[in-house]
Parts: sequence; structure tokens; C-alpha cells
Amino acid sequence: MRIIHCSDLHLDSKMESNLSREQARERKRELLLTFEKMVGYAEEHEVRAIIIAGDLFDTTHISKAAAKLVEEQIAGHPDIDFLYLRGNHEKERFLEGLEEVPQNLKVFGESWSRFSYGNITVTGACLTPENSKNIYDSLVLAQDDVNLVVLHGQESQYDAKDKTEIINIRALQNKYIDYLALGHLHEYKYQKLDSRGSYCYCGCLEGRGFDECGKKGFVLLDIQENKVVPSFIPFAKRTLYEILIDISDCHTTGEIAGKIDEKIAEIDKSSLLKLVLTGEIEMDMDTDAAYLLKRYQQQFYFVKVKDKTRLAVNYEDYRLDQSLKGEFIRLLERADLPQEEKDAVILTGIRALSGEEI
Repeated sequence: MRIIHCSDLHLDSKMESNLSREQARERKRELLLTFEKMVGYAEEHEVRAIIIAGDLFDTTHISKAAAKLVEEQIAGHPDIDFLYLRGNHEKERFLEGLEEVPQNLKVFGESWSRFSYGNITVTGACLTPENSKNIYDSLVLAQDDVNLVVLHGQESQYDAKDKTEIINIRALQNKYIDYLALGHLHEYKYQKLDSRGSYCYCGCLEGRGFDECGKKGFVLLDIQENKVVPSFIPFAKRTLYEILIDISDCHTTGEIAGKIDEKIAEIDKSSLLKLVLTGEIEMDMDTDAAYLLKRYQQQFYFVKVKDKTRLAVNYEDYRLDQSLKGEFIRLLERADLPQEEKDAVILTGIRALSGEEI
């Protein structure tokens, strides 16, 4: 038997933080298309159930079009059960908006709900302020079953005093869990739970911002002879990358571009890139970030350039310098400013003193 574990799809997300208006609309559609494509993958690979471990939608305000598409995908695949756990970004709006809940949409409640497939049992519950402390005590699983447990929240080794979405990993040990399917973290993570089982964050299905870089997808569980064999399946339409480029040994913008070219040579052109320039640069170096942005925007779906370089200023060299430049740098040395701001002022001032356009 095969089961898909996905979470944090955040369908209907606005996607407005980095993208143009048109790109935001396109990415919003692509999230829905990736969900549709995943359901098609499940059908093709004879998947019996899809676990949605929270945050199917991004907010409680769901567009009718997005809700209808999800409903049609579920109802249109009656041989696949959709085991839906509500996440912290959702309430009951999706379910409330359905004219009729499809028979193959199985919903986990605020106490343990169980769905069985022979000796394979999937058990899950929504964490709330009321049940988060004692819910582990009421989890009773059969030792001879293959047990999958579904939760949504931040892992911890202990209970939290003031957070309701903390999953106490220790409290779930030695309860005959074979696979703990978790949602909330947007990175893939797989670790041992105890001597019998493991726990896994499958990550989000699509990266939406540069805090969600790297391969995204779902986990395919192949269950045979009472063993759960998980495989991470990269599945996103586009991948986000944050790339650090140390330009300390560069002297021109062309040399910087050469370094960037080496870093991005193997990256698919449909990707989204954040290029971060790092290192120490000389005062007379002209780093043309606008040129670099234009250069790589023509090659990739989306690019942003962030200059995090530092000035290699030896203030001792200007102690006795009688020029206007020396006086300017000595003045900045005494200024009570953060180093990053001081570097920016020095660069701007030096360019102005050299007659460059600011």
C-alpha cells in the first residue's frame, strides 16, 4: 500500500512579498496546479490515501475558485482517501464552504480520529489550547498494527508553557508509532522517534519566499510486510535559491558576474534566485548591483540582488591625510553609526567626491 504525506500547501496564498503583480497571480495558480499534479501522481502510482498534515490553505479567507478546485480534485478521485488535518493557518472555512463533503475526504478532529486500511491505521488530532497537554495520554495504538500518526505543530522535547502548537516528541515515544507524519515546518526533516518508529516533516509543496529555499515536495510511503519505507519526492514547479557570493577578490562588476555565473551554472532557468554579495571590498570598487539585477533577470524567472559586503577601510591610512577624503573618513570613524550604515555613507561620499553620479 502507498500513502502520500504532504503538508503546508498554503493554497490561495497571495505571493506578493517579492514578485510582480502578474508573477504573484501566476505563482498563486501554480500552487493549485502543483496540488492537482500531485493528485495525478497519486492516481498514477496507485496511492491509497493522501495525508494532508495541516495548512492546506494559507488563510481562513479562501477564494471560491480555489476551494472548488480542491473539492473537485478530491471528489474526482474516489479511490483515494484524503486524510485532512486542520493547521494553524486554517479553521473550518474550507469544510463549511463545501456543498457536500466528499465521502473520501476524511477529517481529523480535536480528539484522536482513526482510519484503517487492513492492519494499517492512520491516527491524528488537531492540537488546541484545551487538548495540547493531555492528548498524548489518550493515544492508544495496537502493537501489531502499522501505525501512522498525524499532527501539526513545532516539535519539542517538552511541553510548552504558552504555545498550543508544540508537539512533545518525548511523549510520543514507545507508543508503537511506525511513522509520525508532521506538518508546520517548511523544510524536509526525517529523524528516529524511538527504537520502532521515525518522525518526519515533509516540508511544503512549493517554496513561496526566500525563507523556503531548496527542494520542496512530499513524502511517498511504501508500506510492505509491516514496514514503512518513506521516500522524499521533489515536486515543486519552481525552486528558490539563496546564493552567497564572496567578492572580496573581485575588482570589477564583470568579475563579480563571472563568479555568479559559476555558482548558478547548474540551476534551472525557471527558478527564483536571491544573490547575496558578501566579503570585503575596496573603496574604489564600483559594485553595480542594478546591472547585475538586470543581467540575471533576463535569465531566470525572478532574481533579487542583496549587497551585504563590508568596506575594507584601514582608518590608520587616513590619520594624516590632509585631503577632503581623509577629513570625511575621519569624521565617519568618529560617528556613532552601525558599521553597515557607516560603510554605505562612506561609499556614497567617496563617489560624490570623485564626481560620480549618485
